[in-house]
Amino acid sequence: MKKIFLMVLLQLILLTVGSCSHKEPDKLVLVKGGTFVNTKSNFFETDIQIRDFYIGKYEITQKEWTDIMGNNPSQFKDPELPVESVSWYDCVEYCNKRSIKEGLEPYYLIDKDKKDSDNKSEYDNVKWTITIKKEANGYRLPTEAEWEYAAGGGQLSKSYTYSGDNKADETAWYWRNAGNDYLTVDWNWSAIENNKDKTQPVGIKKPNELGIYDMSGNVREWCWDWYGEDYIENVTSGSQRVWKGGGWIGDVSCCEPVYRGKFEANGFGPDQGLRVCRSK
Repeated sequence: MKKIFLMVLLQLILLTVGSCSHKEPDKLVLVKGGTFVNTKSNFFETDIQIRDFYIGKYEITQKEWTDIMGNNPSQFKDPELPVESVSWYDCVEYCNKRSIKEGLEPYYLIDKDKKDSDNKSEYDNVKWTITIKKEANGYRLPTEAEWEYAAGGGQLSKSYTYSGDNKADETAWYWRNAGNDYLTVDWNWSAIENNKDKTQPVGIKKPNELGIYDMSGNVREWCWDWYGEDYIENVTSGSQRVWKGGGWIGDVSCCEPVYRGKFEANGFGPDQGLRVCRSK
């Protein structure tokens, strides 16, 4: 009887351990892979195949950034607001440092002493040489295709114009609704400034089909890729990196997941942030 009890107890322990080992990482959403079913996507009806991966449920907050980096470069200071004013290089460093802190293998190899010959920008004075370790389980920036796939709802996509709805105000923070009042004038900086437009706490607006928040608006999000005119090609060099999703300063069209933004890797601004992902 005692032997049977011990065997049952052992089975229960193994089941518990097994279920814990398959638990999704904290604040990350599992995105099931496949081809693009979102009919509005730049990648619809292409042979681009996305593998399963994890992506942040929210944009990285100032608290999360400060906990890892020990500083807060943001213009609008609040722990629950998305971090902003971060360059592409800052974000790559954040990914590696967070990976190390959490016992994961860093995804990036960063050589700060060697200038990247693939970086053609005349304005980027950093030009670190950064390569990837494809099999590493650490944090990384999403590729443009991964980002657009997740923002468009993955395999659950309803082909919305914005990430989660056809109405921008339901799901996005942008220049008209990111301040004290809803602006109805034409875009102008004076109106935005007087309205005290700014970033907003993550996770307030409606999520998309996968339960991911703020992939339209709030802050522009860095992606891994070089910007190329033909987004389907594997661009191996360039002068600017891709950003997606639009931000609180920009027009509503920038909040559409199909919109392709670009910026020098050393660039930053009060509407430039990030969202992390991890390979499965």
